[in-house]
Amino acid sequence: MPPEILPVVEKILSANDMVALENKKLLDEHGVLAVNVMASPGAGKTSLILRTIEALRGQLRAGVIEGDVAGHVDADKVAETGIPVVQINTGGGCHLDAPQVQNALKQLPLEQIDVLFIENVGNLICPTGFALGEHVNMMIANVPEGHDKPIKYPGMFSEVDALVLNKIDLMPYIDFDLEAFRTAVTALNADAPQFLVSCKTGEGIQEWAEWLLAQSQRH
Repeated sequence: MPPEILPVVEKILSANDMVALENKKLLDEHGVLAVNVMASPGAGKTSLILRTIEALRGQLRAGVIEGDVAGHVDADKVAETGIPVVQINTGGGCHLDAPQVQNALKQLPLEQIDVLFIENVGNLICPTGFALGEHVNMMIANVPEGHDKPIKYPGMFSEVDALVLNKIDLMPYIDFDLEAFRTAVTALNADAPQFLVSCKTGEGIQEWAEWLLAQSQRH
């Protein structure tokens, strides 16, 4: 008979959820809106974060937690702007978890932050299974990935509060069926707003930033 592993998995997730609640309580005490940014590698997570910070400059003070398997390239990019940033390296893990985020929060000046972007590890499956203490779950899809990703990876698309489709400036050069993509996303998650953006040209960034600003004002 194979070993019973479900109770162990449930125990791990339960422990993570408890820490996530502690994280959210701490963020709420400081009036910080936390945004869990999820996407595949190369989708433009850091680029979108930086574009959004610029669009919200003077309206919201930002902070960033960067999650990567290794390295600190993205954290360095954020640090160059003067934004508070903490790097988390998972050492091979395919997602961030609540205890990792809890440790990072201790290193941030939360009293100086209104919106905290938590850039999760590039992955379309694992991040959705682990709460971090976030208030908004969003994902970034991108045109070069193809329009079939909602069909192949329904879990993340169905769980997020907002979807950004990045790199729309490449639409004329790539066989991407926008109508099919948006229809598939709506079938999975009709409540999540969809934003079409280009971090390269800036198209659509303001609309996305205004939506995020509204979430912060309601927080």
